[in-house]
Amino acid sequence: MNTKEINSKKLVLAYSGGLDTSYCAMHLSQDLGYEVHAVSVNTGGFSPKEIEEIRKKALALGAKSYTSIDAVQSFYEKVVKYLIFGNVLRNNTYPLSVSSERIVQAIEIARYAKQNGAAAIAHGSTGAGNDQVRFDMIFQIIAPEIEIITPIRDRQLSREEEISYLKERGVNYSWEKAKYSINQGLWGTSVGGAETLTSDQGLPSEAFPSQLKNEKSQDITLTFTKGELTAIDGVTQTPVKNIEQLEKIASSFAIGRDVHVGDTIIGIKGRVGFEAAAPLLIIKAHHLLEKHTLSKWQQFQKEQLGNFYGMLLHEGNYLDEVMRNIEAFLQDAQKNVSGHVFITLYPYRFELKGIKSEHDLMAARFGSYGEINKAWSAEDAKGFIKILSNSGKIASQINKQND
Repeated sequence: MNTKEINSKKLVLAYSGGLDTSYCAMHLSQDLGYEVHAVSVNTGGFSPKEIEEIRKKALALGAKSYTSIDAVQSFYEKVVKYLIFGNVLRNNTYPLSVSSERIVQAIEIARYAKQNGAAAIAHGSTGAGNDQVRFDMIFQIIAPEIEIITPIRDRQLSREEEISYLKERGVNYSWEKAKYSINQGLWGTSVGGAETLTSDQGLPSEAFPSQLKNEKSQDITLTFTKGELTAIDGVTQTPVKNIEQLEKIASSFAIGRDVHVGDTIIGIKGRVGFEAAAPLLIIKAHHLLEKHTLSKWQQFQKEQLGNFYGMLLHEGNYLDEVMRNIEAFLQDAQKNVSGHVFITLYPYRFELKGIKSEHDLMAARFGSYGEINKAWSAEDAKGFIKILSNSGKIASQINKQND
């Protein structure tokens, strides 16, 4: 990749518009004299109006420039597609909504910094979470020549200290901490609050961004082509558009709410609430279609590799070459995963009704399970069972002799 000549004072700041990165923008530009170029990466969930508000705030805080990188399609192609192929739910619960976004955001920021000759990259992570690991690892691998600066982590700043610093310099934005923190993206929304800091409390209904609007049931059909969601109710769109549309439909039923408990990269347990109606529907529907179209050994191996892929992604190891190996397997396994999945949506839940596919291995012409066979005789079945039981018979006889 071509890079411009490095400017020793040019710094790219991963900027979200929140308190931490706003402190960084002002501190790095006014106190340390860096030429700050604020960059945000949209992996879903930001409207043009919100992006414009972030731009105005960054420039007002001292940034020389602001750039918003649209990475929604890149996020789908690099990550989301494989999370679907692998039916990835961390701890059988969480579709890696926010953690997967951070990987693509870090990659885009590192590339931007290299292309623009930056001497440093800064981010607003503290020393207590997973994002510091994801960002630093990606930056060090893609741009090892660029310095990483993390004021909040290095100075161990409290929220109150950051607010005081900004107010003293005339920045009077409302930094009142919302009761629930919301991070929205293409692949779901995380929800944090006082309840998720404990082990015994669940999130109340009002904590989730989408509330129940539809109290009746609704039938929908999801169409997959080689593992990708290509149509809803017969209307073909891009997978990204289908994910966005399905989220609007299913979130109106308040589907996809849960609380995930898992192990953080830094070795402590953590809880996070989430709302991910489309991801859960897609993964469950895709998995059902695979049960009909893949062999039992394909399904077994995919389950192992899907879990491994999700774990490595969560922990920031996206750039390890093994991830490309797993992606190649997952992609190849989707050749026959095409067809329609029939679903009924209800308030707070959904039901998978069945599938229709040209590749359905539940083919009645060979027989119906538990009913009748059409491809073998009774004698064939007896012989098969006799041979199949051989190893058990031998072990049983020998072990009885030696008891």
